[in-house]
Amino acid sequence: MSLAPDMRDHYAAELRRVEEHLPGRSAGWLRAARRRAFERFADMGFPTARDEDWKYTRLTAIEKRMFRSVERNTGLLTGAFLEPYVLGAGGHLLVFVNGHYAPELSRPGRLPGGFTAGSLAAALDRPPEALEPHLTRYAESAGNAFAALNTAFTADGAYIFIPEGVAIEAPVHLLFVSTGGDGLVFSHPRNLVIAGPNSRIVLIESYVGLSDGYMTNALTEIVQGEGARVERYKLQQEGEKAVHISTLDVHQGHASELVSRCFSLGGGLTRNDVNTLLDGEEAQCTLDGLYLASGRQHVDNHTLIDHARPRATSREFYKGVLADHARGVFNGRVVVHQDAQHTDAQQTNRNLLLSEDAEVDTKPQLEIYADDVKCSHGATVGQLDEDAVFYLRSRGMDEAGARSLLTYAFAADIIGRVTLAPVRARLEKLVGARLSQAQKRMAA
Repeated sequence: MSLAPDMRDHYAAELRRVEEHLPGRSAGWLRAARRRAFERFADMGFPTARDEDWKYTRLTAIEKRMFRSVERNTGLLTGAFLEPYVLGAGGHLLVFVNGHYAPELSRPGRLPGGFTAGSLAAALDRPPEALEPHLTRYAESAGNAFAALNTAFTADGAYIFIPEGVAIEAPVHLLFVSTGGDGLVFSHPRNLVIAGPNSRIVLIESYVGLSDGYMTNALTEIVQGEGARVERYKLQQEGEKAVHISTLDVHQGHASELVSRCFSLGGGLTRNDVNTLLDGEEAQCTLDGLYLASGRQHVDNHTLIDHARPRATSREFYKGVLADHARGVFNGRVVVHQDAQHTDAQQTNRNLLLSEDAEVDTKPQLEIYADDVKCSHGATVGQLDEDAVFYLRSRGMDEAGARSLLTYAFAADIIGRVTLAPVRARLEKLVGARLSQAQKRMAA
């Protein structure tokens, strides 16, 4: 379905309005990539229920509203305001406001020799030829309207380069803050991470908002060389009516290791796409996720683990807790190509519904074209075990306390996998508060 003429005219005019200020405009390859991306977006339009990957997710909050780009606005922000959202004390903090780097709010710290962590816009203006082999090369914009829209409007985000053999001990925290507005503003953060052979990094992406009136459309590309290890945490706490769309595309080399853990705790409409290509033998991939939704929130997780080479291993474990009239979607797809012999892949999705009106659609998928593999997948949807509730009540707990404890224990399984102490502590606090509020509303 192509974009409606009035919407196409609006976004074309919006692109013309901002393109003279976009970084890297002197690079012909980048200008061409932006033009191709916008044409793809215009041809595809926003996804509808007729698109299989969007079958259970309605985009009414997006498709009938004409969003516009918003400039960096740090007038409302101070270091004291941001402090509760800063994770990983002593690390490298990069703050982005409405998708634009804010150096006055950032604390990049001392960077090891050869290690780069800063603004993508600055890298594109340096000149950008060093980024050409990677930027826009991995994201599946050909089949993803939001990735195409991000490419067309790419203005800033994080650029991180880890040289061969370098291990970054302190975490790199990318903090994205949206100041909102009148409900018609959007930002398109674009992050590029290049991990050289045998390098190491811990990366935190967190998204917060000052209001509900905005859409965040973020895209992160990670390129891992041989033996590189990337540990990534994504924490999303957008406004309760905000729209959050994110895409993660990872290209893994020989014996590389990716650990990605995604926590969706806010937003009226949230969509997370995670795609990783295991393009080297003995590559390892771990995808974990926890999503909490209440009221009429909608959260959608789509993942693709693409096994292209032999002897690679993947583990995927997602959990969801939904209350009130919330809706959840999980679609996990694992593809094992014909040449990817000795693949070891496991995929699990478990969901807990706290009310009769909450709903989840789960679809784990295995596509196996090799004959010597070890693969499994499964999904469950259910409510709290009444026998467990009875047991706790028989030990002196009231019903509300028993249900709250069991619900937290369900979510804590994913939180306990977080190895970074500040992130784990923050999640324990946030998840505990969210679940307590949900229990109180249902008991009222």
